[in-house]
Amino acid sequence: MGLADYLAQNYLSADKSSKGKKRKRKNAEDAGLIIADDDVSGMSKSRNRDDDDEDTPMIIPGGANISKRTTTWKTFGKAAPSNNEQAAADAILADAAAETQARNAEDEDAPAVVGEDEDMDYSGPTMASGAMAGLQTAEQVTKALKRKERDEKRAMQEMGMDPTGKAQETIYRDASGRIINVAMKRAELRRQADEEERKKAEEAENRRGDVQKREKEARIKELEKAKTMSLSRYADDRQLNDEQKEQERWNDPALAFLSRGTTTKGSKGTKGRKKTYTGAFEPNRYGIKPGYRWDGVDRSIGFEKRWFEARNQQQNIKDLQYAWQMDE
Repeated sequence: MGLADYLAQNYLSADKSSKGKKRKRKNAEDAGLIIADDDVSGMSKSRNRDDDDEDTPMIIPGGANISKRTTTWKTFGKAAPSNNEQAAADAILADAAAETQARNAEDEDAPAVVGEDEDMDYSGPTMASGAMAGLQTAEQVTKALKRKERDEKRAMQEMGMDPTGKAQETIYRDASGRIINVAMKRAELRRQADEEERKKAEEAENRRGDVQKREKEARIKELEKAKTMSLSRYADDRQLNDEQKEQERWNDPALAFLSRGTTTKGSKGTKGRKKTYTGAFEPNRYGIKPGYRWDGVDRSIGFEKRWFEARNQQQNIKDLQYAWQMDE
């Protein structure tokens, strides 16, 4: 044992502090940045005093041995940071706040760019609508919804699907679950309809006689001639006059006694036609005309005449009864 140690042990005594020796806490690993407020009681304390710091080592003059006291207090949780750590944390937060303010100022002064927020990465829980969970502004929610819509459209385009859904074809199935090809069905139905129309046209053509076929061919030739015909036709047009003369009308009063020969075309004329009586005669129930050699004498018993009279009388009675009912 040296002389200095001997003198310090036997003759020197350390000054007792006004406060008891504080228990030193074990250093715990900091899992993150912890900001603790020392001003618990509401009264500010000076952080520059070294004697109030729990982790600051105590200086004992002379190196005298001081008895260590044990305590039964247990510490739970992580220790609060020291003044130096607190100051460093405050400095870091101040720098981050200054950088954020400077960045916001630059963003406000910079020109607006369309689609600038497309590639922004958001970390944290999101809802089914695409918006972030938690308190947000209306602008943030709108951007999140637009971002989700763009992502869905991009994914559908990568899969080869139409985002609008217009190009998607409806799948039809029968009772057994087999897929029905609508395009083939429509083509088959169209083919059947064309075939039916063709058959109907053939049947109508076959039912026609030779005269109708010749008339159809003549109309086609007339239409071909009409392509080169002038639009203005006057009263002295010979072709137009011949066509009008050859037409037979059912209400023509001179048609019964006119006897024309064969026309220039030979298609319409009285030659070769069956001869009929051209004078007046009493009507009959069947509309049968007398022979062309009839002399005009009625040799019947008069039944047809009385039949028409009785019929006309019955009709007159019905008309009178109806008129009397309306008068009442």
